[in-house]
Amino acid sequence: MRDHSVRAIPRTQSSIALSTDGERWLLCNASPDLHRQIDAAPALQPRGPVRGSPIAGVLLVDGQIDHTAGLLLMRESAAPIEVWSTDAVREDLSGGLPLLPVLDHYSGARWYRLPLGEPLHIPPLPGAELIALPVPGKPGPYSPHRAHPRDGDNIALVVRDERSGARLLYAPGLAMPTAPVLAAMKDCACVLVDGSFWSDDEMIRAGVSRKTAREIGHLPLSGPGGMLETLGSLPAATRRILIHVNNTNPILDEDSAERAMLAAAGIEVAYDGMEIAV
Repeated sequence: MRDHSVRAIPRTQSSIALSTDGERWLLCNASPDLHRQIDAAPALQPRGPVRGSPIAGVLLVDGQIDHTAGLLLMRESAAPIEVWSTDAVREDLSGGLPLLPVLDHYSGARWYRLPLGEPLHIPPLPGAELIALPVPGKPGPYSPHRAHPRDGDNIALVVRDERSGARLLYAPGLAMPTAPVLAAMKDCACVLVDGSFWSDDEMIRAGVSRKTAREIGHLPLSGPGGMLETLGSLPAATRRILIHVNNTNPILDEDSAERAMLAAAGIEVAYDGMEIAV
């Protein structure tokens, strides 16, 4: 991309922001690129009191570095950062990757439990119901539970607008669509799902890792049982968007055969600044 030998656009690391009123925003995952993302999004830029922010809270779907390191970039917040996560993620962010204790030396963080499978209402997102569904996956390599994953290490988030009834699903890390997750996908107007790798051995062939996609907790797009097959089982009206795309994935090349396959199937690839109304 840098030498223009492929037609592609740069992307920052995976994160989305949700709002029901356009004033308060819930950040879903805090990317290490958070400053760049805020600079590019006027709705998220500071306003009001000194060091004030329209970002009213952060919800974490896992404890991975690419979804949590941005918390440190919020350390000078005017008030403690409000963070929602599962118990498993809180444990990892208090020990193996101790971001929460580090924040105590700055703005601090108020942690709130994100229950599994139970409807939840939170102040940053009025008029919306959240449900966290556990999905198979692995915690970060710094977690003492890396070899023995727990429910809550990784979740899919379902958001329902209580006025319209429309639902959105966000699952940037998905090793396998369980029956509850697949049922939720079929009930959503829009799904943003793991598009990390095209093939299971992609990183091995690229020479950047010795591990397959499945070994690190990601369902590849292609092949039997892959994400494309899963997305193909959804109702035709479902908007299907791939997020959390690794830089080895050929779908980032807009002239690739793989990208053409996505276009033919009506599947989109997320990009910085993408806005979705549900």
